[in-house]
Amino acid sequence: MPDKTIRTRRWILFGGGAAVAAGFAIREYRLIPPSYAGGHLSVQAAHEQAVSGDVLLLDIRTPREWDATGVGEGAYPLDMRRDDFVQALDQLTDGDRSAPIALICARGVRSARLSNRLSEAGFTNIIDVPEGMLGSAAGPGWVRSGLPVGTYEEAVQ
Repeated sequence: MPDKTIRTRRWILFGGGAAVAAGFAIREYRLIPPSYAGGHLSVQAAHEQAVSGDVLLLDIRTPREWDATGVGEGAYPLDMRRDDFVQALDQLTDGDRSAPIALICARGVRSARLSNRLSEAGFTNIIDVPEGMLGSAAGPGWVRSGLPVGTYEEAVQ
């Protein structure tokens, strides 16, 4: 009987360890942005170009995230989860799918994924800001770089 208990415990420990390892692998996969062959901007360059009107900078995070950190100066908040995201983007660019559009999210993962999807949808000048608002391996991000932010309510007015 004790031998059977020891084997059962080993299998439980082995199964638990495998589940933990699989969880970490899935987490890491989700945090690795897909490669994006298009253009990239640092947060400083994105800020300068957005304020000067050279690029439409979209903050594609959620309203909860905008409330938490604010929206970068010059950025337009547009939640990427909206069902009518492409239509709203067409409206912002007056239907010009060759207009320069920069995408920023929290850490560069969602912006890289959406950059690929928008390129596939026919937008020809999508630019990723891989640092994001909070920083990533690409750099410190908008907030830690000390770039100006406004409240979400100010951004949508």
